[in-house]
Amino acid sequence: MQTFDSQLRIGLIGLGLDAYWPQFDGLKERLQGYLQVVQQKVTTAARTVVSLGLVDSTDKAIRAGHACRTEDIDILLIYVTTYTLSATVLPVIQRAKVPVILLNLVPEAAIDYVKFNGMGDRTAMTGEWLAYCAACPVPEIANVLRRLDIPFHQVTGMLERDPECWNTLEEWLKAAEVVKTMAHSRLGLMGHYYGGMLDIATDLAQVSGRFGTVIEMLEVDHLSALRRDVTSEETAQKVQQIHHFFAVDEDCAPDEVTRAAATAVALERMVGEKSLDMLAYYYMGSGIAENENTMSSIILGTSMLTGTGTPVAGEYEVKNVLAMKILDELGAGGSFTEYYAMDFLEDLVLMGHDGPGHMHIAQDRIRVRPLRVYHGKVGRGLSVEMAVKHGPVTLLSVVEDKQRGFSLLVAEGESVPGPILEIGNTNSRYRFPIGARRFSEEWNARGPAHHCAVGIGRRASQLQKIADLMGLNFHQVC
Repeated sequence: MQTFDSQLRIGLIGLGLDAYWPQFDGLKERLQGYLQVVQQKVTTAARTVVSLGLVDSTDKAIRAGHACRTEDIDILLIYVTTYTLSATVLPVIQRAKVPVILLNLVPEAAIDYVKFNGMGDRTAMTGEWLAYCAACPVPEIANVLRRLDIPFHQVTGMLERDPECWNTLEEWLKAAEVVKTMAHSRLGLMGHYYGGMLDIATDLAQVSGRFGTVIEMLEVDHLSALRRDVTSEETAQKVQQIHHFFAVDEDCAPDEVTRAAATAVALERMVGEKSLDMLAYYYMGSGIAENENTMSSIILGTSMLTGTGTPVAGEYEVKNVLAMKILDELGAGGSFTEYYAMDFLEDLVLMGHDGPGHMHIAQDRIRVRPLRVYHGKVGRGLSVEMAVKHGPVTLLSVVEDKQRGFSLLVAEGESVPGPILEIGNTNSRYRFPIGARRFSEEWNARGPAHHCAVGIGRRASQLQKIADLMGLNFHQVC
């Protein structure tokens, strides 16, 4: 259960120059009005906007900087309303120590030159011009921030009637929401790595250090103990939920559904006890019959968790559950996948995986099928089969990076209809604008693990902003 303020806390300031106010009547009030427009546009039920007003001197900048720290803001929007001195804004940024977005917004698409030149009063004309002068100090501010190695981002456009501008700002704010969520999430790790998969081994110090994620080490024995205490009534109720959640094939034995239901109840209890937001697991389960029974009946429960906001990755894939969580927070789903095969006749790649599937990105209801053997794993039981919704998709891989700990590797493509491998796994057919051959080579050249996450929609622009706010490298294949 979250114990922090989950709302994104946005610091908002406007920039001005105090020397202007006695010179140009009404200019200050006009600019304050612009600032209120920005505040109204970025305010939602899920956000708290801390407006610190018009900062027009170094003294006010210092006070605003300390207020940013007191108010515990997550991101700072700096609306450059007119010319200002770089010395006026620097103290705010230095003290806030959060990501900075410079808003270079003008009140209209252009100055009405005829009306402007007909004003007659040159003082009034200068005041009118200064109300459109947001672009002037941005190079000065950027120059200082670059020289001090302080990251910043920009949104340029119009205060009104500019969807591109405001959509871009929305992406930055959504990225900040995801970053905050990741920094306050708990990742459960249960079991151990799949032996020999060197690519998925992950530095947990980098996970906590770069994402801010808290890691909880879990025991399969504990899950088995929780399962032992599940009542028949709880199991029966979960069986009903399974039939509502999935399309269960007729050849699934009732006792197998019951076995999976008991494990699903225990999983939910473990997630609740440990306040988990994601889970990665793998365990052979051989030698101890109770643990093998638990781990061979886990897939339906992990799919239900994945579909309800707690992504679960098999094979102890730490990096991939982070990718799944990011996509899920964007509303894109986030399902576990890997290469299955190449289809050069239709120039596409078949991708999928055994284990959890994400119901919200499935083309049809997720099917439950019985498997006599889990390939490469111990046991047998029920598995899920689904194809990702046809249409735009985004692949995301969290990749080790020697410079910054991790980078985000992204590709946009299409999930297309056609025959899939009906083997009781999630699997789909993906077509990429650069072709299957080039996609495969360029994706592999970046050194990802063999797993990745897939989500619906085109998410590269949003993911790049998340990488920027986290200080991670980013590469888009297509």
